[in-house]
Amino acid sequence: MANSSFESEPPSLRQPRPSNTANILEIRPFPVAPLNNPEIRLSVQPEASLPRRPTTEERIPITETNSELITNYPVVQSLSSSQTQLPTPQILTEASIREIFSQIEAQTKQKPAAIYVITHPNQLTDQIEGVELQNFTSGLTLMLVLPDGKPIVKSIPDVEAKKLRRIAKEFYMEVSDPRTTGWPAARQLYKWLIAPLEADLKKAGINTLLFYLDEELRSIPLAALYDGQNFLIENYNFSLIPSLSLTNANYERLENAEVLAMGMSEFVDKPTLPGVPTEVLTITEKLWSGEVLLNQSFTLENLKKKRSQQTFKIIHIATHANFSPENPPYIQFWDRKLPLKELRNLQWYKQPQVELLVLSACETGLGNTLETEMGFAGLAHQAGVKSALASLWQVSDVGTLSLMIEFYRNLKSSSIKAEALRNAQLTLLRGKVEVDTGLLNSTRGDTSLSNTLALRLQTEDLSHPYYWASFTMIGSPW
Repeated sequence: MANSSFESEPPSLRQPRPSNTANILEIRPFPVAPLNNPEIRLSVQPEASLPRRPTTEERIPITETNSELITNYPVVQSLSSSQTQLPTPQILTEASIREIFSQIEAQTKQKPAAIYVITHPNQLTDQIEGVELQNFTSGLTLMLVLPDGKPIVKSIPDVEAKKLRRIAKEFYMEVSDPRTTGWPAARQLYKWLIAPLEADLKKAGINTLLFYLDEELRSIPLAALYDGQNFLIENYNFSLIPSLSLTNANYERLENAEVLAMGMSEFVDKPTLPGVPTEVLTITEKLWSGEVLLNQSFTLENLKKKRSQQTFKIIHIATHANFSPENPPYIQFWDRKLPLKELRNLQWYKQPQVELLVLSACETGLGNTLETEMGFAGLAHQAGVKSALASLWQVSDVGTLSLMIEFYRNLKSSSIKAEALRNAQLTLLRGKVEVDTGLLNSTRGDTSLSNTLALRLQTEDLSHPYYWASFTMIGSPW
């Protein structure tokens, strides 16, 4: 049973590095850059302006005398600085990646593989079994890293970056609009990104994918890639990674983890979020063991105090945030706006590490599409969390409530986090969530709703990708 604190009165402010770098399998990490949005309940947005390309000096290939370059790239450097004191990321070899995948399969019964989607091969730092990927100077390159065998590289020369960017934007607009059907851009991207590797994935029995996406594709809703009959989420668990070397390879089950669920439902200068109290209280009182910091109790000091007193391996945050280009990005706590930089300084990587950070999203107005200082993947890794769950666009408050409740229900029994997210998304996709006499019903239980929330949910078709495809696991899928 959760220990909750709810106030209804509005706030006044509303592994050692390899000595032999042959066959190094690594790509320089780029931050996932969300669109700036005047008022969003923390979400990752598709980018309109892209992250800067690395300079010539930053593109120096890794060699036996230059293997430290991977930690000198700006994103990684910030992660391993003395300020954050995060562990220095290892450079992974082909053999070590296979070993990691084999261990994960033995522990979880999930068989992972990594897919690199590259439109600028000069961003690669490695040669794999004599294949110099830098030689692919134009078009789209796919690289599949399997638990067994050599990496598989497929070149699609007629797909230029400009064309890919255009279709990716069309795809985003298709699935983020609840009125659309058919999704032609989703089909086209599936043909380019998944179909060339489909036979290899099936032959290897892969069911979990780790995606490294090049800049033209960051923040697309992978779950909604469509082959004309099925969405990608119907066949695979997956997560988005900034690089394999920055992805925590350790596995830990979470069924006994404590949850610290925090959030706000009332604001002075922002829309109310009526689903937040139901969301955080249901998670901690009915689905998991944990505590709640809601409205007036949702302060940075209380967050620090709770974490110093008790181990919370899952942190859930449901509130508004701001990515406006006019101001630094922040998360709205009850008594202040917390800059994202300050959130990164909370040292969630210290033992016991925060296994999962959930940033729950809601309905707000779309704003200007300008790049923020650091993308969400950079934020999550700088914060030191192992995995993060965030939204790519603003789903309605009640839609978010539905998916989050299903996610936490599934997290208890799923072997990995990405599987729990997939099962929650499939529950919505297949129409297994409905409202009846004030209850949110699904195949795994029901949740009491206020009259307002019940009426709103009855008017929304939760099977549309708009409601479930936005949510993406970032970092470790396990």
